[in-house]
Amino acid sequence: MITEKWDKILKEEYEKDYFYDLLKKLQIEYRDKTVFPPKKEVFKAMRLTDYDDIKVVIIGQDPYHGTGEAEGLSFSVKDGIRKPPSLKNLFKELHDDLGYNEPDSGSLVKWAKEGVLLLNAILTVEKDKPLSHKKLGWERFTDEVIRKINEKDTPVVFILWGSFARSKKELITNPIHYVIESTHPSPFSARYGFFGSKPFSKTNNFLISKKISPVNFKLD
Repeated sequence: MITEKWDKILKEEYEKDYFYDLLKKLQIEYRDKTVFPPKKEVFKAMRLTDYDDIKVVIIGQDPYHGTGEAEGLSFSVKDGIRKPPSLKNLFKELHDDLGYNEPDSGSLVKWAKEGVLLLNAILTVEKDKPLSHKKLGWERFTDEVIRKINEKDTPVVFILWGSFARSKKELITNPIHYVIESTHPSPFSARYGFFGSKPFSKTNNFLISKKISPVNFKLD
């Protein structure tokens, strides 16, 4: 379904009744409504960042709900799409932290290929209806994904922005991992703890301290 490694790790989850029901509900949603991201991109984050390659996890809530925006990666939008305010604030902090200029594109595919799992807790959404797929069963599935990453025997950085992402901290119990948390980069909260939090340099300083190659966060 995803990749050979992810499928092996999540095999038991695939066989549970709730997951079967989730897939059935999704079939109906995609048939009868406009749903994002496109079907083939629902598991894109995990396809681009395989289990063994994960260095960092950035947890989002659900996909962007505007036409053409979502591409299966948290916070990321497709090339040519106007950058949402949260993403622009993310790039502002990237500049202030590491000195990188805001890229032309809002796509974070390059990060995903660097080992940054851009995981939304809810992997689909109906057009123009944020959180519309909140009760389909996605959170149960992605909580299990986080638990499986928590079991890794190599250190991982978990970046939790905002109260929703921070609620997942209880799933991260392995002391070898490093949790970075702050307010969300949205315009409503960025100035209350996100700006100046330096998540990118903190991430790489931790990885280097564990003799893991740092993430190249430069996008342009």
